[in-house]
Amino acid sequence: MKIDWDRRTCARRGHATYAPDDSGLRARLHAETALGDAWRCLRCGDFALGEPHGSGPAGDAPLVPRGKVLRDLFILRFLAVERAVRGVFIVLVAVAVWRFSNSQDAVRRLFNEYLNVLRPVFRHFHYDLDHSPVVGTIQKTFGYRHSTLLVVAALLLAYALIELVEAVGLWYAKRWAEYLTVVATAAFLPLEVYELTEHVSAVKIATLVLNVLAVVYIAVAKRLFGLRGGRRAFEEERRSASLLEVEESAGMTA
Repeated sequence: MKIDWDRRTCARRGHATYAPDDSGLRARLHAETALGDAWRCLRCGDFALGEPHGSGPAGDAPLVPRGKVLRDLFILRFLAVERAVRGVFIVLVAVAVWRFSNSQDAVRRLFNEYLNVLRPVFRHFHYDLDHSPVVGTIQKTFGYRHSTLLVVAALLLAYALIELVEAVGLWYAKRWAEYLTVVATAAFLPLEVYELTEHVSAVKIATLVLNVLAVVYIAVAKRLFGLRGGRRAFEEERRSASLLEVEESAGMTA
């Protein structure tokens, strides 16, 4: 089913109307009804009763996203939410590492106590905790130096900051954020592939696929790095989606 992004957005945010000074263009966007004046929405094209939300030269009209631009904005905001959730999670992990570095011995003792309690239970189900990869990984962290754990926490916080900055920039569709997302995500793809060679899981595969699709989609759809005409073609595409420019062109050719 095809989604009407224009009407979907207008249903949530309301119509966006504008009265241009040019009489010919103004007439194409205005209608008189028995209930009063109606103005054509710059987003969905439907006529809405009431006074326009703005007026003035056509060049000063707000650039209202329409059609494909709205779809792209929805996808960018989905990626922004994903980045924000991941950023918050990494911050929590960094805080946990930092707190662990300050009480390493206490955590080790507590872990060993629980391990002694759980060992007979797991043995009953024919699972040897002493040879468990997860338990072994946790025990290895107890051998890390305090300074090493602090460096890990700092690196995690730096990575989380990048994710959160990406999230804010993508939410507001900033071009610098699109470049940052493509570069930062692509830089970690080799590491994600390497992790899959060590251990395959559904979460790792899903994460890798999502990141690859995000890199390809943003680079191509937003014409980054000169792709498909680069920034100039991207700006022309955005302006061509403006209903005012569509009506202006129609009036000139009529």
